[in-house]
Amino acid sequence: MSPAAPTDLFLDLTPERVLDAVEAGGLRCNNLCYPLNSFENRVYEVELTDGNRVVAKFYRPGRWREQQILEEHRFLRQLDEADIPVCTVRPFPDGSTLKQIDNIYYSLSDRRGGRAPDELDASLARRLGMLVGRLHNVAAADPDSDRRPIDGEHFIRRPLAWLEEHRSVPQALEERYFRAAEGIAEYADRLFLQVDTHRIHGDLHLGNVLLRDNRFNLLDFDDMAPGPAVQDLWLALPGRDEETLRLREVFLSGYEQFRLFDRSSLRLIEALRGLRLVRYAVWLARRWHDPAFKSGWPHFGTFEYWEGETRDLEDQLEVVRKESEATGVPGVIVDLDNGTKAEELLSNKDYFFDWEDDS
Repeated sequence: MSPAAPTDLFLDLTPERVLDAVEAGGLRCNNLCYPLNSFENRVYEVELTDGNRVVAKFYRPGRWREQQILEEHRFLRQLDEADIPVCTVRPFPDGSTLKQIDNIYYSLSDRRGGRAPDELDASLARRLGMLVGRLHNVAAADPDSDRRPIDGEHFIRRPLAWLEEHRSVPQALEERYFRAAEGIAEYADRLFLQVDTHRIHGDLHLGNVLLRDNRFNLLDFDDMAPGPAVQDLWLALPGRDEETLRLREVFLSGYEQFRLFDRSSLRLIEALRGLRLVRYAVWLARRWHDPAFKSGWPHFGTFEYWEGETRDLEDQLEVVRKESEATGVPGVIVDLDNGTKAEELLSNKDYFFDWEDDS
């Protein structure tokens, strides 16, 4: 693996440079800043001379282009204008919302306090559903997006190509891991053909939901992307047990006060879960040169780690296959014992007479 550029490791981002960046926004700072919990980017809370605090977010170089970051800022502004509680980006004196320091893009936002709920009860699930329904109304009204969509190509196939190029998976496990991941991608392709997509939060687990004074605030739109609406449901309620299924219905009862929900898209959840398993593992592999990741995930990269990931993917493929068969979704039968595709049931050409493969 080639060594990372110094800016990818944020080596030049000293506390003094953080304060310089905030003061470039026209704000006077006390000599107080401390890091907030963020591995992908670097986020600091900074105290101003008037005692208030702001949050400075420094984007990991090479992840998003300038226009893709500005798309996130535009989405946040649109949500704020619709009275949806999000952390908007503060404009700099020249009216822009994005600056650079030492080749690192950064932005400023006001601090929002609160705590992430450990879990949702019926009341919170219904209220969060209402909020997400309103969020999706705003998201769907602006169809333009330059972000990578949530699909099998961007969440599995391209990440697998990176793993293969960098030989990240032990050779003894690589064939099994890749075969299970490709199988999930095949099912995801077929499922995604049947649902509408639009901009979504993309990473709406409860860690990105703050509750303060009985009011929700939604955080961290760094992963916003075009995708199916159900992505912003299952991450908030990820379980498979009866109580989770009941709370999903409560969530949807709130959601549908503001926006119709395609309930057939619920069958995407297990495929989306599989996409996330691959994406998470590849995210760690891509960032393993960063000492913060070595400290946070000391077990990553070992044979035992990849063995567990491989078993989890194979189990997840089986769940996706059974659910797809139960709901009549065509897919691929993968023989996990001998490593062959036993049968491709139906292709896109079987459903669309004018379908042409990209190849």
